[in-house]
Amino acid sequence: MQNPIPRPRRSDDFRPLPSLPRRYPLEGPACRVCEHPSCRQRRAQNLPRLGGHRSEYAREHLQAAQLQAHYRHLIVYYGEATQSFWAATPTGMIEAPDIDTLLLEVWTYTAPPALPVTRPRPRVRNTGRVLAAA
Repeated sequence: MQNPIPRPRRSDDFRPLPSLPRRYPLEGPACRVCEHPSCRQRRAQNLPRLGGHRSEYAREHLQAAQLQAHYRHLIVYYGEATQSFWAATPTGMIEAPDIDTLLLEVWTYTAPPALPVTRPRPRVRNTGRVLAAA
């Protein structure tokens, strides 16, 4: 065996848990109407969560929900941390910076399958004769 199971630690072996990084608010001014990702992130820090989402990104969440409702076989959502749209497809995850780019990427998964080619049935002539029922 190349990777043996390690021995258990002794009871007097004390190792403190690593401390988590402190989460301070971002520094600097936040513009009131600016659309820069950093300004939006600063504004969103002080806003309450509504159903798990920050109200700063309500428009993006609504766009993702509308796309999800239209294409029910895919999972579409907006990631606040990455500030990008995501879609879970049968082949993997797709990330896009805006909803239009995501829609172009998802287009290949939404096309209906091609219909099978069928030959036309030959026309039957009506001779006026009635076939006897068996």
